[in-house]
Amino acid sequence: MTINKNTVNYLIGINIVIFLLLALTANTELADIFALYFFENPKFAIWQPFTHLFLHGGVAHLLFNMYALFAFGTVLENKWGKQKFLTFYFISGLGAAFIYSVMNYIQFNSIYDELVLLGVGVEEIQRMLTSGRVSNNVLAQISEERLSEFYSVYHSSAVGASGAIYGILIAYAITYPDAKLALIFLPAPIKARYFVPILIGADLFFGATRYSIGNIAHFAHIGGAVFGLIMMLWWRWQDKQKAASDWRV
Repeated sequence: MTINKNTVNYLIGINIVIFLLLALTANTELADIFALYFFENPKFAIWQPFTHLFLHGGVAHLLFNMYALFAFGTVLENKWGKQKFLTFYFISGLGAAFIYSVMNYIQFNSIYDELVLLGVGVEEIQRMLTSGRVSNNVLAQISEERLSEFYSVYHSSAVGASGAIYGILIAYAITYPDAKLALIFLPAPIKARYFVPILIGADLFFGATRYSIGNIAHFAHIGGAVFGLIMMLWWRWQDKQKAASDWRV
């Protein structure tokens, strides 16, 4: 019997081992060290844009990501090889972390500037973030919903390989646009060229509105997809340049 030694299998194994380790030990401190925090939060560390890819928020989150990694990642790795696949996977994941952090920065600072314009001092803003207590004077000038967003961006963390997975979905749809995807929640199989844009469009809608279902980092998904698309276009351009060069020779 031969054992499939695809890098995808190792990635899945690492994710499962880390999930079980954290679940069995209930080590929240370790999870905080490796989850991705807002970069102005004291819990943020430079390695988190990478390490958050190996943490997951629950069994369903883990299973969905690992299934997608196996189903689509295996095909791409077999086509590209290990080195190219890993490069693509981690750049997509880091791109997801980057876009997610940029959107958080924009959201956080829009509310921060609003508070400053209302006359709230910097020290009071910092006390609000650290203690969660808000004075009646501030509540009279800004909605609780806005303050909740402000507090959430500062304290929330992101985990999961979803950003890298979205990059893989983009690559799969570009490489195999006519492949039909038959998923549980779809009434009939749908071609990858249609399914993936619809999925990303849904993330863009939920990320830009207040209709998100659950605690999902939609802009991390979009970031992974964007960086995946950029890499696919770049590689395609390189292939065309190489082909033109070979033809001239």
